[in-house]
Amino acid sequence: MTRREAIFPPGRHALYEKHRYSAAIRSGDLLFVSGQVGSRADGSPEPDFERQVRLAFDNLAAVLKAAGCTFQDVVDVTTFHTDPQAQIETVMAVRQEVIGEPPYPNWTAVGVNWLAGFDFEIKVIARLPAVA
Repeated sequence: MTRREAIFPPGRHALYEKHRYSAAIRSGDLLFVSGQVGSRADGSPEPDFERQVRLAFDNLAAVLKAAGCTFQDVVDVTTFHTDPQAQIETVMAVRQEVIGEPPYPNWTAVGVNWLAGFDFEIKVIARLPAVA
């Protein structure tokens, strides 16, 4: 039976410990990443929406890197938006910069009414690269 292994990026352990969850769980050759938000160094939400989205992607990149992955290993994405209609163009512009060219991962966008003070959250599933 495959055991789960917690993955944490450097410097953010207090956030995860405070809220009692792991940044990501490695199970077999899959990585399940918890929702990442655009938090500033003190954990508070970045008030500028575009910057909040960029920080969420930066935080996600740090978790992927801690597991030995990149965005090219991502196979499934779920994003959460407090105002999808007003936010989607900004999110898609940042996404294009970060995710890049096809083949694109699966993507599901969900409108929500609460994200603990944030306006955007992203969670992913990635396939871990084979170790040679």
